[in-house]
Amino acid sequence: MRRVTIEPRPDWKAKVEQWGMLFHTTGDAPYWFEGAYYEFTAAQIDQLEEATGELHRLCLTAVDYVVSHKLYSRLGISEFAGQLIDRSWRRRDPSLYGRFDLAYDGVNPPKMLEYNADTPTALLEAAVIQWHWREELFPDADQFNSIWEGLVAQWKAMAVSLPSKTAYFASVDSLEDDMTVTMLCDTAMEAGLAGEYIDLKAVGWHPHLNAFVDMQERPIQTLFKLYPWEWLVAEPFAQHIPACELGMRWLEPVWKLVLSSKGILTILWELNPNHPLLLEAYLGSSGPMTSYVKKPLFGREGANVTIMEGGVLEQSDGEYGAEGFVFQRLQPIPNLGGNHPVVGSWICGDEPHGIGIRESDGLITNNVSRFVPHLFR
Repeated sequence: MRRVTIEPRPDWKAKVEQWGMLFHTTGDAPYWFEGAYYEFTAAQIDQLEEATGELHRLCLTAVDYVVSHKLYSRLGISEFAGQLIDRSWRRRDPSLYGRFDLAYDGVNPPKMLEYNADTPTALLEAAVIQWHWREELFPDADQFNSIWEGLVAQWKAMAVSLPSKTAYFASVDSLEDDMTVTMLCDTAMEAGLAGEYIDLKAVGWHPHLNAFVDMQERPIQTLFKLYPWEWLVAEPFAQHIPACELGMRWLEPVWKLVLSSKGILTILWELNPNHPLLLEAYLGSSGPMTSYVKKPLFGREGANVTIMEGGVLEQSDGEYGAEGFVFQRLQPIPNLGGNHPVVGSWICGDEPHGIGIRESDGLITNNVSRFVPHLFR
């Protein structure tokens, strides 16, 4: 694995906007960064693909363990949410996609940092933008990227059991989130479904229909919401979810809340001690570790993270942490000329379908970390 610097295309902003990427700059700095790319070998891509599939299987086993042993409070999940998860998991409600964040140096097995299984973003840039970048600049190279095809295939697989062939797509006041749900809507429509966008705040409850409805009071039976389940179950209208859960399909399903809690890292380690793809992790304390990363159970975008190695190595602020913390063994992130890449490895359905790279100047990946395209030869 190596980082290769190149000159960005002079019209790169127009190029990425052509394919739907409007969130390409943060402040004066590019978020979509094509002044470099990451190059892998085919063997390294095989290693990432195999590891991603194995980690997904381990995570599903961990969800089953949590549900079977009612370990919700340990993960910071309420009793009400736990009841919803119980029924969703036992129904085997299907999921659409997810993204593992991996530390990988190109030599040793990748290590799981966390699993963004409920509301992963950086999807359009991974599935579409970097593909067109490679086609234009490096047509003879390859890229680990069948994310679009994987999403379409999963929509087709789910379509036969969806209660409605119209899928609603909801997000709230974010250009980046709007890009994500627009792309997901496009993949659903390619799979033969009808797609409707709705602001999540516009979703209402109709007591006589016993259903969530849109602004025209039409029942919503299939809803993809780019809004975390840990927030959703705390909303007042969540009390209505049990009344219509058999006639409504949520994407992602509520059992994904188990994987949203970083407490799952401790369950994974207990079930699979010393697994080469996992990192030692404890709930509430650092245990025997002296070098570790302290993460809030439901933190997002690198907020409220502390990296310890002989003292505080790096720290971020934010609004999370009241829910408790997980302590995970510190795994070195490669330093390539002052750039620290984290591999986002995508699952569609239950299969790996591609990667995207986010790189940071520091050790904590946050909301201004750059997306850098990749290829392999």
